Amino acid sequence: MKILINERGKKFLAGSEDLHTDQGYIKNEEIQSSSPGDMLETHIGHKFRVLDANINDYIELMDRRCSIILPKDLGVMASFTGLGNGHQVVEAGTGAGAATIFLSNIVGEKGHVYSYEIREDFAAVAEKNIREFGLENVTIKCADVVSGINEKNVDLIFLDLPKPWDVIENAKIALKFGGFLVAYTPYVDQVKLLTKILKKRGFSDIKSIECILRELEVKPKGIRPKTRMMGHTGYLTFGRKI
Repeated sequence: MKILINERGKKFLAGSEDLHTDQGYIKNEEIQSSSPGDMLETHIGHKFRVLDANINDYIELMDRRCSIILPKDLGVMASFTGLGNGHQVVEAGTGAGAATIFLSNIVGEKGHVYSYEIREDFAAVAEKNIREFGLENVTIKCADVVSGINEKNVDLIFLDLPKPWDVIENAKIALKFGGFLVAYTPYVDQVKLLTKILKKRGFSDIKSIECILRELEVKPKGIRPKTRMMGHTGYLTFGRKI
């Protein structure tokens, strides 16, 4: 999978067809025969740099039909749970597959991600995105996770659902001892109810966090935080089966 970056820094994902932009087009044959670092020109002379797409490039540019969870939240979730190579993960609320791809990349070939999505149209888009990136350690299930989780002894259950508390009982059965449940929710009221039910169901190490990302603006005259920042996206609530 390759990306092309134009003189303005805009990225384009190279597919199986010619690349058409407002700065001209480049033949697909030329793109496929290129190597990372090559400079290609459109038919009207604009230059594009070729790079291999990494996971963040692909998630940014892939087909979407809904909003996705951003890397800042996914990274915190993975680090706080100790997610690693060979782990087994259950996800619910696949959406376009952004979190699925992120999780799959971390657990590697020895691990596996089982992702539940109730909407057939979302599941189809996610399946396409995952296969186009070349991942083989993912199983998409077009099913309602509230009805049950078939997998057992899993390391992590990640929920991106309006009512994650409806899955708590099934999640506790599916998790191995020491495994984590993590829910991503946009509202404080959801966090409050979820925390109450996690405590009632005997989960430990319960906590909720919000990740705020602010870049620095570096100029010759000084350094200061950028005026615009990536503020609230959602809350991450953690619970561990002990």
